Amino acid sequence: MSPYFLSILLGIVEGLTEFLPVSSTAHLRIAEALMKIPLDDPYWMMYTIVIQVGAILALCLLFLERIVNFLRTFPRGESGDRTWLNHPISLTLIAFACTSAPALLLRKWSEKNLGSLNAIAIALLVGGIVMWIVDAWAARREPTTTHVEEMTLPQAVWIGLCQTLSAVFPGASRSMSTIAAGQLAGLDRPSALEFSFLLSIPTMIAATGWDLVKEVHPGMAAGAAAARVAMDPERWIVLLIGTVVSFIVALGVVEWFLYWVRKHGFTVFAIYRILLGGALLLWGAKYIGG
Repeated sequence: MSPYFLSILLGIVEGLTEFLPVSSTAHLRIAEALMKIPLDDPYWMMYTIVIQVGAILALCLLFLERIVNFLRTFPRGESGDRTWLNHPISLTLIAFACTSAPALLLRKWSEKNLGSLNAIAIALLVGGIVMWIVDAWAARREPTTTHVEEMTLPQAVWIGLCQTLSAVFPGASRSMSTIAAGQLAGLDRPSALEFSFLLSIPTMIAATGWDLVKEVHPGMAAGAAAARVAMDPERWIVLLIGTVVSFIVALGVVEWFLYWVRKHGFTVFAIYRILLGGALLLWGAKYIGG
């Protein structure tokens, strides 16, 4: 199969799944296995990291006005009742810090499970069940927080700690972890989703940057990049195609996802996770390897 066509397909997968609560990591691993792409190939390992930049840029563009407004009103907030500790920007960074420290400590566990489709399948299945239960439970309760500007410090800490699950267990999904955690903390669906998006910006930038440094500059040794990933014009074009495609697809997906959640909630994504996780456990090893 042409590497250009492969790049288009993988860019679509990344753009479609990065911000949905279904795990982009799981879908990229499955797609790569189906396309017979070696998971240990240095170039394709770097490729799947870099194309996330397209999705990050799409989210930043869509939330640019919101982010600028947060910066403009820092630290007092729009209503003048916020502080340095509970302004949305502060809460986002605090939640990010609460994710980063445990994730760094447990990164070896995460890397061990990253290539295991069985581990990914279990994370998809369990995450789907949890998401379904939490969404059904939250729908029967009156939320205590209906706007991100109303969030508290304990809520941000809780969501940040729960996002660690996605860093430790590939297939858990950052979006699923933060949305479910937000609902448990009293946020309504739109607020939980918006904070999930805001938190994903520093998280993805940090995770992508860290993984990219490891791939192209292992051990922080001089000259290691050239030794690990040899680039030529075709490879640069393939990389650019995947990044641009993920950017374009993510633009549409985020807008649609916001609309869908306000109308229908997260149940359909929970069911999809359960079905995909179950299918991987039953037939994954036979058809696409373990």
